[in-house]
Amino acid sequence: MTSLPKDFVWGVSTSAYQIEGAAAVDGRGPSIWDTRCRTAGGVVNGDSGDVACDHYHRYAEDVALMRDIGVGAYRFSVAWPRVLPRGRGAVNQPGLDFYDRLIDTVLEAGIEPWLCVYHWDLPQALQDRGGWADRDSAGWYADYTTLLARRYGDRVKRWITFNEFSVFTLFGYAIPWAAPGITDRDQHLRAIHHVNLAHGAGVDAIRALVPGASIGAVHNRQRVLPEGGRPENAEAAALLDEHWNLTFCDPQLLGHYPPRVARAIEPYVQAGDMARICRPMDWFGLNHYGPIFARVNPDTTWGYGWGDAPPDSPTYGVGWAVFPDAFRDELMEITRRYRMPIVITENGCGGSDSPDESGVIDDQHRINYLRLYNASMHEAIRGGADVRGYFVWSLLDNFEWGSGYGNRFGIVHVDFESQKRTPKASARWYADLIKRARSAA
Repeated sequence: MTSLPKDFVWGVSTSAYQIEGAAAVDGRGPSIWDTRCRTAGGVVNGDSGDVACDHYHRYAEDVALMRDIGVGAYRFSVAWPRVLPRGRGAVNQPGLDFYDRLIDTVLEAGIEPWLCVYHWDLPQALQDRGGWADRDSAGWYADYTTLLARRYGDRVKRWITFNEFSVFTLFGYAIPWAAPGITDRDQHLRAIHHVNLAHGAGVDAIRALVPGASIGAVHNRQRVLPEGGRPENAEAAALLDEHWNLTFCDPQLLGHYPPRVARAIEPYVQAGDMARICRPMDWFGLNHYGPIFARVNPDTTWGYGWGDAPPDSPTYGVGWAVFPDAFRDELMEITRRYRMPIVITENGCGGSDSPDESGVIDDQHRINYLRLYNASMHEAIRGGADVRGYFVWSLLDNFEWGSGYGNRFGIVHVDFESQKRTPKASARWYADLIKRARSAA
């Protein structure tokens, strides 16, 4: 604990579509994920975010849970189609009012709001116009960001442009695991570049409108390794590594694309684009769970596919392969490559948690995971990584995108029929960790 800076931030994270519900309430328009959930085979069990955790109506209860745990910050996202039902043009006042109430309630609880502008829920009306594959999308996003900055910038000083660029572009435009479910190399490359342009435009809008803003972007980074260490999988791993780990970080922070992507994306880059993308940032947001193993798969858009972890990988009771050393190494690599303060904006563990006969949820597997990864974070800090905060994914069990409601990541259990919230053993563990950290500071 003594390795942490005195102003270290402890928080929890959520996202709008995963918890809010109220999908057709108070003027909200449809998003690409509403469409995905209504597409046959789009989501396990045909689940959707129509109700989710009903956070739209129960936000005060959820903020009280955060206060009881003792977190200092709450990372949430705004639903673009809730405030701009068609993505642009006429605003939806009830949607804007909801986030006013949420932000005010968070602040009243003594918690700092961290606002993420985009967490995957593009308005369907914009997808119908081409979505991120249309260069105009950067302008749509800039206008949306301007709306949020003007409305909430008097109270919100921590801003995040996007969550996990590589995930929603790769899985949305090359591997059909997410909305909008397109598999097209040209559209994937266009989406990459236009999202990067949108990021830069969003940074400029926030800087111009929010005095004292602290701006970051959230990247999902994990080391990519060839499955089985086999040479035939090496090139697949190298290309996936660029798409996953470098295609957004490098242009945004270093001003250029990595070499394989640079060659492919050159036809879509116009004069001045790289300067528009590479804007001054205050911190690097990292979401991390574990390394990725790649294998050759000629049937996919880019010739690579997801591989399996070594069969002897440690699980520590989690049920999936756990590599805490890879977390430490990733923090050190970000420090070496980008030389920026780091905020860990997501780290956590899924499971099929359920109450026992007495109503207790004893999720020791999650506590094991969080303990190991926090220890690795401290190793990285002692090694020179400038880590400023840590956010658990997630506050609540929620809609986990393509896997629906089967995989629970929350430190608070949600009964999706009754909407009853029950803090798990991991919530108590996290509360104690925060108390001990603060007392040691």
